[in-house]
Amino acid sequence: MNAPDAVETVRLTHRYGEREALRGVSLTVRRGEVFGILGPNGGGKSTLFRILSTLQAPSEGEARIMGHDVVREASAVRRRLGVVFQHPSLDAKLTVLENLCNHGALYGWSGATLRARAAELLERFRLTDRRDELVERLSGGLARRAELAKGLLPKPEVILLDEPSTGLDPGARRDLIEHLLALRASDGVTVLLTTHYLEEAERCDRVAVIDRGQVIAIDTPEALKARVGGDVVTVRGADPQLLGERIRERFGVTPMYVDGTVRLEHARGHELVHSLVDAFADQVSSVTFGRPTLEDAFVRLTGHGLDDTPGDAAA
Repeated sequence: MNAPDAVETVRLTHRYGEREALRGVSLTVRRGEVFGILGPNGGGKSTLFRILSTLQAPSEGEARIMGHDVVREASAVRRRLGVVFQHPSLDAKLTVLENLCNHGALYGWSGATLRARAAELLERFRLTDRRDELVERLSGGLARRAELAKGLLPKPEVILLDEPSTGLDPGARRDLIEHLLALRASDGVTVLLTTHYLEEAERCDRVAVIDRGQVIAIDTPEALKARVGGDVVTVRGADPQLLGERIRERFGVTPMYVDGTVRLEHARGHELVHSLVDAFADQVSSVTFGRPTLEDAFVRLTGHGLDDTPGDAAA
């Protein structure tokens, strides 16, 4: 028989009162995959994370980690799972090493075996020289690396990361992604992360786009970007709605309105830019164009930007 997938959800639904945070979410994460869940804050990502990490039972549907049901077999799931929460879970008054050792003790690790495992992770995440430093004195990037080391200490088969780059500067975010890719290569760990940062999603093997509690699409980053119909032209002006309608009438291009801009898709974007400036010089304050990004793919799929907060879904 084939081994089960690392993560599987089937028609997963969760309600907070009358509000649906998840609406029939079905997805599969293969073993050894780095899988991203991309969506705006409030789109349902964190609710999905809490269910997968056995902290919350779904209202309907099923979820399995390495073939084990997250509700009926929660203990078996936890033995196979490493978790890095969005908010810090380290004890700020303990040292980095003390945090790792305390966490290992919860899994039954002790003595020389625990010390060796902690030392291995400290070296991997370049924290050996900070092992005796209080967590409260660490920078955001160092603390995040310590969180990751803690989550990996029990040698999980799957690691869940909820918005792992929250509070990190761009350089620290890039370092974190490199750590995750190296981890997958060295240990074969399956990585599932929720994010609204495009650079994180770009480095994943596959990405699920989630919006208002629903999975809109699942594919590789390149395949998602390929859904955008050509170059993306972004136009700024004093009255985006009026400008967009005039562009539609003049050029037959359907506008989208995102973050106060008019967004257009066109096979030859550079030619459209010149035409727009010639036709609406007095109404256009700026025009840019470029190849599609994951954000453009998200806009194409959902009709709004990543920074928009859904009004009818929980976090």
